[in-house]
Amino acid sequence: MPISRDEIDKILKKYQSKLNKRIGPSGLENYKPSSEFSREYVKFKEEAMPGNLSKYEKLCNFSETIVRIKPSSKDLEKLNESIRVAHLNISPTGAASFSLLFVFLIVIVALFSGVASFLVSGSAEYGGLIVGVLVSLIAMLLIKPITRYPINLATKWRLRASDQMVLCVLYMVIYMRHTSNFENAIKFAAEHVGDPLSLDLRKIFWDAETGKYSTLKESLESYLGYWRKYNLEFVNSIHLLESSLYEPGEDRRLSLLDKSLQVILEGTYDKMMKYAHDLQSPVTILHMLGVILPILGLVILPLVGAFMGGIKWYYIAIVYNIALPLIVYNVGISLLAKRPGGYGETKLAIPTSKGVLFSAWFIFILFLIIGLLPFIMHAVSPDYDLVLYGGAATGERLFDFECTNDTCYGPFGMGALILSFFIPLGLAFSLSMYYKSKSKVGKKIRDETKRLESEFSTGIFQLGTRIGDGIPSEVAFDDVSKTLEGTPVGKFFRSIHNNLSAAGMSLKSAIFDRERGAIKNYPSPLVRSSMEVLVESSRKGPSVVSQSLLSISTYVNNVKRINERLKDLLAEIISSMKSQINFMAPVIAGIVVGIASMIVGIISKLGYMLQQVNSGGTDFSVDLVSLGSMFQKTQTIPGYFFQLIIGIYVVQIIYILSIISNGIEHGADKLNEQYALGKNLLKGFLLYFIVALIVTILFNMISGAVLGSTQI
Repeated sequence: MPISRDEIDKILKKYQSKLNKRIGPSGLENYKPSSEFSREYVKFKEEAMPGNLSKYEKLCNFSETIVRIKPSSKDLEKLNESIRVAHLNISPTGAASFSLLFVFLIVIVALFSGVASFLVSGSAEYGGLIVGVLVSLIAMLLIKPITRYPINLATKWRLRASDQMVLCVLYMVIYMRHTSNFENAIKFAAEHVGDPLSLDLRKIFWDAETGKYSTLKESLESYLGYWRKYNLEFVNSIHLLESSLYEPGEDRRLSLLDKSLQVILEGTYDKMMKYAHDLQSPVTILHMLGVILPILGLVILPLVGAFMGGIKWYYIAIVYNIALPLIVYNVGISLLAKRPGGYGETKLAIPTSKGVLFSAWFIFILFLIIGLLPFIMHAVSPDYDLVLYGGAATGERLFDFECTNDTCYGPFGMGALILSFFIPLGLAFSLSMYYKSKSKVGKKIRDETKRLESEFSTGIFQLGTRIGDGIPSEVAFDDVSKTLEGTPVGKFFRSIHNNLSAAGMSLKSAIFDRERGAIKNYPSPLVRSSMEVLVESSRKGPSVVSQSLLSISTYVNNVKRINERLKDLLAEIISSMKSQINFMAPVIAGIVVGIASMIVGIISKLGYMLQQVNSGGTDFSVDLVSLGSMFQKTQTIPGYFFQLIIGIYVVQIIYILSIISNGIEHGADKLNEQYALGKNLLKGFLLYFIVALIVTILFNMISGAVLGSTQI
């Protein structure tokens, strides 16, 4: 016999009444139905995705309308998966088409500039044409890397999402301990864990609501299928959380929740241990490839240029300031791609200073003008120069341009060399100021929040114990705040107590009120989520509140303990990389600049002295004219350009190694990366500047004194 509509309504009202008695008439009032929650995905995606990605999407879609290039079958599957993971609105064909068009434009511009330079300078000068060909060849090598850009984006996305997975499971466990609702637990985690994982979780609901998958479970399984080969512990933890729904006994259900967090914590630790062991050799190779061999190789280039000729400074710049940084960066990114997910920093909504970019550009342009003074002064007055020390013939000059016919070479002077330091110094200083200004406020808030979180487990443990003893929440907050007086947690609980007692606010308003809520001054997702659990569980009585708070305290302590063990594993690697950034690279580069400038000075002075001896008519069996032609100043690369190439390379290598070091230690933590860049760029380059300046002046004075006393 079919059930009537009235009977169905009676059953629904009966169980709705029971549910309201259990969790209160306004239970989970902060969580919207899944349809509304999933519709936020599009808006949330627009806010979470960087603006440069939307430009990349437009360029790819536009390129696909001009020319359709299908990627290789080897890349096609990876591109499809990466586009889905990175939430890009493009096709693999669009990515390949954009790559080809972009490189084609670079080749056309480079070849056109090279041919134009050749026609203007005449047939005797091939420099511009050679540079155009070199740039074209390098650009053609970039076709595949640009095509695989979505794969790199997906790798970065995976790294950032992996660092949030421990927190995701933690939030779901915290929620499901007092409310056994898997769907709302995912929403709870999505609202607190931050992007990019939050965007992934919202897309699970979006795909189910838009009909891509028939059920939420099917959508979730499709998402977890991607993570099986990258983070199996996360998949197993989610399945354990889901399995807890089917346990009839409360003890067994809570045991599965605890087991899910234990699985992902232990799995993270084991994978990080293996990663730390496997990292030793690649970091050593990176150090040799990026610091030792390239910089030491520059020492022999002045000699090669003097004896062989034809080596221009811009050939070296293309290799050292374009090709090598790209190689080192790609090697470093490949190391980060293998990093397992850890316990990453939570993302905070942090304000940034305005006008920082303008100030950084202003400083760089000012330093650039100072660095270009030798050329500016030579253009204004070609004959202007000063002798810094020594005689007028072989002494050290300020700029020292060597002009023959219509061509001028140089500057070879010590003054020009010193002024050249201002260009990379301006680059390092402006970048340092920009990143410091962007991260200064955020770093301060982050440090205060971390202090709060480090003491939070102790505070909520004491709070849970007092509430469990039957003490009202208002009194419990007062007692704990007195016990922890002077600490961030004590101030936080004191603020809640004042709102409860003096202002007569409800528990929820005392914590979350927009104007007077205690949470306003503590932007920690962990603290916020714990307080939301406190508010929700308070509807079920003091015993549930106490149990929830004690559980949160236990979970937070476990996560902190694993995080400290992970830092211990990576301590040696991080220490080695920081020494390269702050000491090894700047000092070695500074010494090399001094040696290179000394070699150039010796070669130019020897050539002049040998020519003078030959013109004096001294009778030697050695052909001094031929010997003097081997030491031609105009054939050497001026120290000005040597320093410029090395100085810019030092800035580049500090920048790249800082990103890699931060990625290995903290994962995809953008705030800490900006703070590290602001600190390392200025500190490392100042050390390079001091060492290079001292060694350059000292070596040139010694070589000048030795040559001055030499009788040929």
